[in-house]
Amino acid sequence: MNKLKNSVAVVTGAGSGIGRQLAIQLAQSGAALALSDVNQEGLDETAQLLKQFEQKILTHNLDVADRRSVFDYAEQIQNKFDTVNLVINNAGVALSSGTFSETSIEDFEWLMGINFSGVVYGSKAFLPALERAQWGHIVNISSLFGLIGVSEQSAYNASKFAVRGLTESLRQELENANSHVSCTSVHPGGIKTKIAANARVSKEPDENMKKLKNDFESAAMTTAESAAEQIINAVVNNKRRLVIGKDAKVMDWTQRLLPNHYQRVFKWFMDRELAKRS
Repeated sequence: MNKLKNSVAVVTGAGSGIGRQLAIQLAQSGAALALSDVNQEGLDETAQLLKQFEQKILTHNLDVADRRSVFDYAEQIQNKFDTVNLVINNAGVALSSGTFSETSIEDFEWLMGINFSGVVYGSKAFLPALERAQWGHIVNISSLFGLIGVSEQSAYNASKFAVRGLTESLRQELENANSHVSCTSVHPGGIKTKIAANARVSKEPDENMKKLKNDFESAAMTTAESAAEQIINAVVNNKRRLVIGKDAKVMDWTQRLLPNHYQRVFKWFMDRELAKRS
């Protein structure tokens, strides 16, 4: 972790879940932090948890879907720190909307604005600073759903596949240019966070939708603390891709081996895991 000591890390979505755990572990590693979230209350709670550390920590209320706000924020951070080494585009949302036919264009635009455009803005806004630093790294949080297509998740799938494609392309470009900046695409499976409970609902929730949310939380196999630890290790070891969780790893390999049948396997796997918890 010597690489992180005295570095400067930017983390979006730091008010809860993986983002909060990333902030804690990066502070423990000796990094100064620029933390943001659209949820001010959650961000304040994270800041309170970090008071025990001596590193410089700045917090900012930020909507990553607002391009001007993200670029203004990047300029502010560069003015307040001598350098920026690590940018983790973690902020993201989920959507409970049912089938593609039931998902409105407005819901697609809202979700893509945060999950994909937010990653584009964060990467674009901070890349020049990373290139000026002694070392630089971008981490973009995709999902297991950036590796496999899942029924009734068309908008979320679209956003997370887009994050994956962007990150893999950017990584190749940076390598082709012999840049000291690198990037990692992260694909968590079920993580014990509140993302499902806080998912935006585009129609009146029914019992089936409530059950799906409960099932997701029950099936989540990895803690946010463990996910954050794996992400930081991926940065230190400059991994191209990180798949987090037994569930994600199983489905990643299943999709590679059975591209025409993996969705049936996914349904079987989820049914089995839920049965264990019932």
